[in-house]
Amino acid sequence: MSLIQIFLIAIGLAMDAFAVSMASGISLKKSYVLWACIIALFFGGFQALMPVIGWFGGSLFQAYIESFDHWIVFGLLLIIGCRMIYEAFFSHPEKKLIRPTNLLVLLGLAIATSIDALAVGLSFSLLNAPIFLPALIIGIVTFIISFCGVMLGRLMGLRFGKCAHILGGVVLIGIGIKILLEHLL
Repeated sequence: MSLIQIFLIAIGLAMDAFAVSMASGISLKKSYVLWACIIALFFGGFQALMPVIGWFGGSLFQAYIESFDHWIVFGLLLIIGCRMIYEAFFSHPEKKLIRPTNLLVLLGLAIATSIDALAVGLSFSLLNAPIFLPALIIGIVTFIISFCGVMLGRLMGLRFGKCAHILGGVVLIGIGIKILLEHLL
């Protein structure tokens, strides 16, 4: 897998964190630069950790599914991408009050926004792709995007949350289709 593909996956995965970061930025009353760093660290850290966990889990049963693993990868990315697009239209994060300064809430948000990365890690293991560099890239990209999300949330509200989810979903679906076509052709 190329660095460009890994970077695009990282951007796609970071869109959930971006939307939640923007909502968090809206709810912050003070010390928002400090909290932007803390929120970004939580989101980036979990986005880096989850693919590693998924990769190790996938490598345990890889020998049993090699003949159809590309379909699994495609299916996972398709489901994740479609869910992100669906959530863009039918989820209303602006109605939810997020308290990111509560560390338990922040931990829950970090885990919730990184579950997709677990499935991507599984996909990487099925492709026999290494995981540590992609996990690092995913974590760094998510950190940067989450930090920017908090800051944008302070400035602009939730105007771009829907577009971020749609873009992330389309990117993940596109990568899934590309992987499927590479294995079928």
